[in-house]
Amino acid sequence: MRLGDFLSTAGFSVRDFAKAVNVTEAAMSRYVSGKRLPRAEIMQRIVEATEGEVEPNDFFECDSAVLERPVNGSAAVSEPTKSGGRINDEAASFLLQHPDVRWVDAMIPDICGIPRGKRLDVSALNKLFTTGIVLPGSTYALDMLGNNIDSTGMGPNDGDPDFPCHPVPGTLAPVPWLGPQQAQVLMIMSDDKGHPWWLDPRHIVRGMADKIEQLGYRATVAIELEFYLLEQEPGADGRPRPARSPVTGKMPSDTQVYLMDELDAYAPLLNDMVAVCREQSIPTDVATIEYAPGQFEINLHHTDDPVAACDHAMLQKRAIKGVAAKHGLAATFMARPFREYSTSGTHIHLSLVDDQGRNVFDDGSARGSKIFRHAIGGLASTMAEAMPIWAPNANSFRRITPTGWVPLAPTWGYNNRTVSLRVPGGPNTARRIEHRPAGADANPYLVMAAVLAGVHHGITNNLDPGDPIEGNAAVKVNPSLPAIWVDALRAFDAAVVLPDYFGAEYWDVYSKLKWAEFHEFNDHVSNLEYDRLLTLI
Repeated sequence: MRLGDFLSTAGFSVRDFAKAVNVTEAAMSRYVSGKRLPRAEIMQRIVEATEGEVEPNDFFECDSAVLERPVNGSAAVSEPTKSGGRINDEAASFLLQHPDVRWVDAMIPDICGIPRGKRLDVSALNKLFTTGIVLPGSTYALDMLGNNIDSTGMGPNDGDPDFPCHPVPGTLAPVPWLGPQQAQVLMIMSDDKGHPWWLDPRHIVRGMADKIEQLGYRATVAIELEFYLLEQEPGADGRPRPARSPVTGKMPSDTQVYLMDELDAYAPLLNDMVAVCREQSIPTDVATIEYAPGQFEINLHHTDDPVAACDHAMLQKRAIKGVAAKHGLAATFMARPFREYSTSGTHIHLSLVDDQGRNVFDDGSARGSKIFRHAIGGLASTMAEAMPIWAPNANSFRRITPTGWVPLAPTWGYNNRTVSLRVPGGPNTARRIEHRPAGADANPYLVMAAVLAGVHHGITNNLDPGDPIEGNAAVKVNPSLPAIWVDALRAFDAAVVLPDYFGAEYWDVYSKLKWAEFHEFNDHVSNLEYDRLLTLI
């Protein structure tokens, strides 16, 4: 029952009921009119004062015409769906569980994988979950520095129009590193007709996953992200420094991959990261020390929803950075923050299951099924086209070296970390492909979309990947992938397969944005150039 209806039925005046709930008459008037959403503790007092006649969800009732949601063409639980009448009680339930929340960060992932959005007063949560809020459509097409790029035609050139954004169900969560007053939620944008906004990378991934499902399969995926923990203050030379252990106070200086003592030395921080991820429903399990001082990986669980997997990856990045800052440190997903140490990557693990839940990569043989090999063939054939997705900025290409555990050619092999497409060891029933070219700085949504597109292309065209590589692929196979930024952008512009999957307009916007970033970066004169050339020449 709505609060106003209860007051009329029970014979309460606004003033009397305000006294009963211990709020001002003005505040109660706003609650009755729907102009303000009560805080969780006040909402609970109203529920008790009405003996349950008014429920938390009653504060979120609206006319069905107001509650139109984007039509997404998919029943995936990770997407908003068209709904009328009462919305679900996610927001009301959340506020009852988190009564101290005052602010909600409503976010979208832009074309670079960076979360952008608005910080809302909690009173605006009702609006967010009903009519939604608006953001400029160009928000998705900003460069790394948050600038509009004129050549894309977006921003001032098209008037920078706003479009409605609605919450992604299940993503409203606390933000523990900022305190009990803070929460966050992911959003999806729709156009004026209620269709998904064409620049939304979540929509791009959903489209690729749907293509796989049209073949009769469902993609099961997991994303691995490597990162460094750093001191907040740089060294005397202005360069970053690996983080000191919060237990020993010592700064690591050598590579101790998988060493348990190193995990113990950072346990308070890593345990806090895992706990925060779980509190935000980001499914994590294994933490490892990687191949350099201060380099770590916290694994995400596999899921059969590729969009959700990307959501988890973006939110995990935000959580890791936030928890590190809370502990007085910094975290970076930069592809190569140190010249002398290992680089950081984004690895996608993927398998396909049929409608019976069977892994179609496994046919009982040691070699794997034809579908498995075709999927590898498709990934190999489209790998060069997507280099600006795997390596989106200048530093990304500093990762692509023969000694960096980074593939230089579209190779594949069984249980071999030197190849681009690794088939991890384990039982055949768990056979999967590990896609290894992307850096940790890549947009996980676009990486996932390009991987799914490559798999689909390979299966539908029966592509053969050739023979697997044994031994060190960097020694046995000549480099063939674009290894410098300008070559990668030229290969991107010459692509013949992936633009049809992403849409030519999206491919063009990404190209123009990255070309603009390339020219802006190339316009800078570095300290290294001054050190080596200023007085020498």
